[in-house]
Amino acid sequence: MKNKTIIVGLLLVLALPGLAAKIPDRPEKLTFPKLTYEPPNGAEYRVSLKSGPVAFVVPNRELPLVNISILVRTGKYNEPKGKEGLAAMTGYLLSKGGTRSRSAEELEERLAFLAAGLSSSVGDTSGSVGVNLLSKDLDEGLTMLREVLTAPRFQKDRIDLYKTQQLQAMKQRNDDSRNIERRELIRLAYGDHFFRSQVTTKSSIESITEADLRGFHQAWFHPRNFVVAVSGDFDRKTMLAKLEALFAKWPHQGQVAKPVPTNKQFAKPGVYLVDKEVNQGRVDIMLPGILRDNPDYYAVQVMNDILGGGGFTSRITNRVRSDEGLAYSAYSYFPGGTYFPRTFVAGYQSKSRTVLYAAQIVLEEMRKITQDQVTDKEIETAKASYIQTFPQAFETKTAVAGTFASEEFTGRLAKNPAYYKNFRAKIAAVTKDDIQRVAAKYLTPDKVAILVVGNKEEILKGHPDHPVNVKSLTSGSLKDVPLRDPYTLEPLK
Repeated sequence: MKNKTIIVGLLLVLALPGLAAKIPDRPEKLTFPKLTYEPPNGAEYRVSLKSGPVAFVVPNRELPLVNISILVRTGKYNEPKGKEGLAAMTGYLLSKGGTRSRSAEELEERLAFLAAGLSSSVGDTSGSVGVNLLSKDLDEGLTMLREVLTAPRFQKDRIDLYKTQQLQAMKQRNDDSRNIERRELIRLAYGDHFFRSQVTTKSSIESITEADLRGFHQAWFHPRNFVVAVSGDFDRKTMLAKLEALFAKWPHQGQVAKPVPTNKQFAKPGVYLVDKEVNQGRVDIMLPGILRDNPDYYAVQVMNDILGGGGFTSRITNRVRSDEGLAYSAYSYFPGGTYFPRTFVAGYQSKSRTVLYAAQIVLEEMRKITQDQVTDKEIETAKASYIQTFPQAFETKTAVAGTFASEEFTGRLAKNPAYYKNFRAKIAAVTKDDIQRVAAKYLTPDKVAILVVGNKEEILKGHPDHPVNVKSLTSGSLKDVPLRDPYTLEPLK
């Protein structure tokens, strides 16, 4: 044994020089084999159930778990005027307010005993209901899920508790400048009359009744409006039979899903300032955005990654944060909208006296990327970040089912079934000319709207070493945006 140890040691000593020679002296000199990965084909998992929904069924026998997620074609856009908050309240109470056979407390206790999770929600443009549990408890889990979907209790004390919590949250709406920023950003980006700008008020929450909740639920929670993602420990054929039973003989008729509204209106150019006595100003530099099926989408994503979306490799972050030290976080995002164009935003938070100077720098970087080509390193880094992280969309079986269910739900699977297959090639094909072209096309200074939330007096003083005239930032004027009453959202005088 001792001789063997000596021999192994000698072999290692002899091998060390060769191993050391292969290790580069700098991290950037490391080389890696080319990533070879092909995304799964959604058609292999897609099933049109006789009971109505489309389902994506992905077996996975590695762990004794099952995950079922149901996307629902509804959202905030279906709320009647004066009932703002109804969609979110319905979504929350579906899984928290009990069912016909169990009180809310009994349902929670049983879920805890089974170590199962049950969730539900309704957002702006979709709803969801899901359950995850041990595969041995699947039948009981499906029974509970059926009751949640068809016979929610909407227990009165849970309704009252939810309303109390919402009113308490409203009371604090103006306490944090971040809440004011989010609220006013949506108004400027989409317009006062767009559904996303319709926010809950004290009167709207208090007006919601159990009958309203039941009406919203029965109108939209119907198998015709469902897209289902199922993954985990099961036999595919057996699971399909269970899903057919889950959605069969629905007790209420339901309505056909309505299209998501698209009547948004972007704000006129200008600086919109909300006077709030805080030490730092929050800033959003906004421009009209694009839809995700826009042919320029891929070039826009790479351009934005270089401009401000790529963290410490991006220009805005380096200029505003690293070089000038004006903000801890400075960024931009340029998402592609699914139903309506989203909004380009370059944002940061800075001391009051440096707010305008930082805005000038961000606008300068936006102009630069339209005028001069990006570097080889910038475009290679940006494209690699998209290409190398691409497999994350399918890193688990649950992710596979969820990704394709989302594609089905939003319509891209039917419109562009090869989206994921072609994604990396589309990103790789983006050129420097493409980036400069889309930057010039969409980063238009004459359309810029800037939202500022902070101490008006201090912000307008500017930095003594870097004076900036607020009128030079946009083609519009300075506009005062009043704080809003936290309960009514009417402007405060």
